[in-house]
Amino acid sequence: MELKKITLRPAPGEEPQTLKFPADATVETILQTSGVKTKYPIYAARINNKVRPLMAVPENGDEVVFLDMRDSCAKEIYQRSVIDLFREAIKKSFPEARVTVGNSLNRGIFMEVKKVRGFGSPAVEKVERTMKQMSRDKVPFDFIEHGLDMVVPDAGYIRNFDLRKCRSGLVIRIPEDTHPGGLAPYTDNKSLYKAFAVQRKWSEKLGILTCADLNHAIADGDIRNLVLVSEALQEKKISHIADEIVHSGKRIVLIAGPSSSGKTTFAHRLCTQLWVNGPKPVYMGTDDYYLDRDQIPYGPDGTQNFENLDSIDVALFNEHLQTLLDGGEVDLPRFDFNLGKKVFGERKLKLAPDQPMVIEGIHGLNEALTPAIPKSEKYKIYISPLTQIRIDDYTRIPLTDTRKLRRIVRDAKKRGWDARQTIEAWPKVRAGEDVNIFPYSDEADNIFNSAFVYELAALKKDALPMLTSIPEDDEYYTEAQRLARLLSHVDIIEDDKYIPNNSILREFIGGSIIV
Repeated sequence: MELKKITLRPAPGEEPQTLKFPADATVETILQTSGVKTKYPIYAARINNKVRPLMAVPENGDEVVFLDMRDSCAKEIYQRSVIDLFREAIKKSFPEARVTVGNSLNRGIFMEVKKVRGFGSPAVEKVERTMKQMSRDKVPFDFIEHGLDMVVPDAGYIRNFDLRKCRSGLVIRIPEDTHPGGLAPYTDNKSLYKAFAVQRKWSEKLGILTCADLNHAIADGDIRNLVLVSEALQEKKISHIADEIVHSGKRIVLIAGPSSSGKTTFAHRLCTQLWVNGPKPVYMGTDDYYLDRDQIPYGPDGTQNFENLDSIDVALFNEHLQTLLDGGEVDLPRFDFNLGKKVFGERKLKLAPDQPMVIEGIHGLNEALTPAIPKSEKYKIYISPLTQIRIDDYTRIPLTDTRKLRRIVRDAKKRGWDARQTIEAWPKVRAGEDVNIFPYSDEADNIFNSAFVYELAALKKDALPMLTSIPEDDEYYTEAQRLARLLSHVDIIEDDKYIPNNSILREFIGGSIIV
């Protein structure tokens, strides 16, 4: 029998070993017969640094790296497989149902189910039982409409999932990169659900629900109106938030959100709207309250983590806020990143009796940042691009990918980074968000959606050349290709002249008069 030599790695970066297999052996066969131990379930592989499904057949001399849920491409394949299995199960149980994939919600994926009366918890449980039976029976994915390269070999691989009734639909939960071997604890974020519901309403009003809808608008020359209406919607929301803050009588406005949400531009535009209503607000950033660098603790990886709350001089920050609220004067610090310490004597501040403070920082929603300030004085805002546009009815665009593309473009323009550097840094950014931001999102008094239905088309012009410039032998090639495939679904907006220079999107594509 003809044999082939294959170099195997249990996971990216782990030690390889070379073994022999039959010439027709698939990745799945190699996984099952090699004796190689993997830490988590495997859903895809890299063959010579290109992501392939488990049904692929490596050739003699190839390197095969097994991929679990910590890899974005494997997660995408597992997620698509779960959604396909769900669609087939609901077709068996409720043939009349119409299902569309929604947004990330409650550590899962929100699915809308229409044309089924009384679709409550018993119905959800019935669909889940059908899915689990199909998993036990290892049903092949021969019922799907798209190519088999997007799914696992059969339903037997779909073991880790959970269905829960959620308002007008349900949430499908699957493992995450932070919980690759199981499911994260369930959380019910009612505020985010409401924010997504508002965005769905406006997407329907604009007639832009899918990438195809967006491409039609670009081709028809309607992008100008789409940009103007999108900006008007955001300005109306900012104005509404400002009115609510003034009506509440609260003077400390705290803004937080994950990376690349547009926090800085939003904060300044909110200051403008607050100024319309009363005294000019004072803008502050918590970055100026870092502890001196030699006081910041080191993490397990031997580096100083500037994103943890214990890197902030919380005591001084609260002392200054309380002094300002009481009518006193403070000497505001400026953190000098070259010196690694706070510098004083450059800005003295005293507030008028009704003057508000707008404070932007990743810990803004965490009560531990402002323990000395009564809740009655604080108004909290969570900001994030809550993308509603999808590729089709069953293929969502992850919120994380939108933010990652924003950051790739901004890092290139403002830091001189290439896409590889941003992709490399992203896991650490995400890990910090899971600890410092997402757990507190439901603490917000208001949620601001900074997404635009057209933004992928505006980002594509800069992002795509950077992604495709990463060479095939680079360890971040596959992630760059995955993002490039996402961008392939939208046409490019070549001329961004209609995007205002105070737009949140300008914070990323350049040309902002604010940042």
